[in-house]
Amino acid sequence: MLLAADVGNTNVVFALFDGREIKARWRIATDARRTGDEYAVWLLQLLNLEGYERRDITQIIIGSVVPRSIHNLTVLSQKYFAVEPVIAGQGHAEWGFELDIEQPSSLGADRALNALAAHAKYDGDLIVIDFGTATTFDMVDFNGAYKGGIISPGINLSLDALVGNTAKLPRIAIEKPASQSVIGRNTEQQMLIGVFWGYVSLIEGLIERMKREIGRPAKVVATGGLALLFDEHTNLFDAVDSDLTLDGLAILAERASP
Repeated sequence: MLLAADVGNTNVVFALFDGREIKARWRIATDARRTGDEYAVWLLQLLNLEGYERRDITQIIIGSVVPRSIHNLTVLSQKYFAVEPVIAGQGHAEWGFELDIEQPSSLGADRALNALAAHAKYDGDLIVIDFGTATTFDMVDFNGAYKGGIISPGINLSLDALVGNTAKLPRIAIEKPASQSVIGRNTEQQMLIGVFWGYVSLIEGLIERMKREIGRPAKVVATGGLALLFDEHTNLFDAVDSDLTLDGLAILAERASP
């Protein structure tokens, strides 16, 4: 079985694959200082709770936007699973598609994995939106080439900045406002309108501008934690694919297999 580790700026997601099927997944806060031994104490217990043993893991792939974490996850792989890990984007696990941008080496592993998986799963030109610590918009053409994109502050990051830099604004949950009105009658309503409908307007505007620039029909594929929230209350996306990054890791691991 394949153990895939998707290291983001906020969380590390481990997923256990049998072929392309995810059998189990676990999430832990990202900490670049967490050692391979600390990962093992946590992960081996979770494997056992799901009925798996360490010898069931025959391949490990790591995709990371936090370079310091790769060493400790490599130690985890070698010491506790006796497996040499595959690092997404390196060696036998190079991306395998054209990076038609000015600085290919600067593209985050998560965005490259999303581009890889989206092209494998959906036809035509694509706009891939990932709701993570940052919200990213990526353009993948019908040949699978990565053409560039947009980075904007993530919705939680924006809310944290708003609350953290004001004296009287309260912390609120991110959800759709109860009313369709965009004129709030109290502080909490006004904040929620600004966060939710303001972000919808950002997404709508950037999608429309990207489609105009592409000049051809393009499907919009969304992933990340808040994609489902916006999908429930808008018609922004053609597809929501919560496992897009993990699927990219599984596809890349298949290609890297001897």
